[in-house]
Amino acid sequence: MATIQDVAKAAGVSAMTVSNVMNGHPNVRPATRERVLEAMDRLGYRVNVAARNLRKGRTGTIGLAVPEINRPYYGRLAAAIIAAAGRHGLRVSIEQTGASRESELAALSQSRNRLYDGLILSTVGMGPADVGALDVDHPVVILGERIFGGPVDHVAMPNEAAAEAATRHLVERGCRRIAVVCGRLGGEADVSSLRYAGYLRALAAAGLPADPELVVTAASLTMQEAARGVRERTARGLGFDGVFCVTDTVAMGVLRALADAGIRVPEQVKVVGFDNVDESAYLVPSLTTVDPDHDLMAERAVALLAARIDRGGPGREEFAGPFRLVVRESTGG
Repeated sequence: MATIQDVAKAAGVSAMTVSNVMNGHPNVRPATRERVLEAMDRLGYRVNVAARNLRKGRTGTIGLAVPEINRPYYGRLAAAIIAAAGRHGLRVSIEQTGASRESELAALSQSRNRLYDGLILSTVGMGPADVGALDVDHPVVILGERIFGGPVDHVAMPNEAAAEAATRHLVERGCRRIAVVCGRLGGEADVSSLRYAGYLRALAAAGLPADPELVVTAASLTMQEAARGVRERTARGLGFDGVFCVTDTVAMGVLRALADAGIRVPEQVKVVGFDNVDESAYLVPSLTTVDPDHDLMAERAVALLAARIDRGGPGREEFAGPFRLVVRESTGG
């Protein structure tokens, strides 16, 4: 059986660096982290937790509750968390909440009954008013944009900064009337409101007006609803030369609607998405998008949860990972 020293030797790093990678330490360089993870997979290295679980009455299983497993983003996220959990000697049980507040609360309250050692919960329905529900007797890590400030660790994307960079890219490519396709904008922080705020910041920095007519609000962040919203705008003759989409799934619907209207991308309208799901590279045209480093987010979430399982105590760490803009054909890349 491979040891941590074997992994360190194979990756050309110290055993401490291997430990930092396993624990999702943010100061490890991406290239070093990739070398270590590749060495772990090649050598079949796994944390031996069987004896520890037996001594401490654990199952070695964590829960992952996500809104919809059939969405490209959540499928990609689940795969990354399963891989990260395996490196910590943990199995993952997945449940779907349907973006329902009641189902998210049930996932929290029933984790012990389902024999999970801890829970990673991607929240959509719950909000700051539900912070008291996070005070449970088992480790929990929250994923996503909802901001609670409760006794749990929180792993999120750099939503505003990344959305600002995506919109700025459209400006730099010559766009002056930039639409945004998002969900309903309410008072609470969520994926749409945070990314919309970044979009507005980029417009302001470029000296461009924020036209309410260019805000396409979809009833849900699906391809169908995004396409419907854009079709309505194009049918009315509303002119725009760029579109920032708050998710890649939304962008897929936007590309379909523009194609149906005979609008060429990127010649007439440039489109940017967010998430860098695998499908985005294979669209026609391929989609320029924000890559939030799913693997690092997954590793950090699992490492935080594993640390709480091992050491106990509440967690209040906030982690927002890095991002990069992947430029492809939809903006002329």
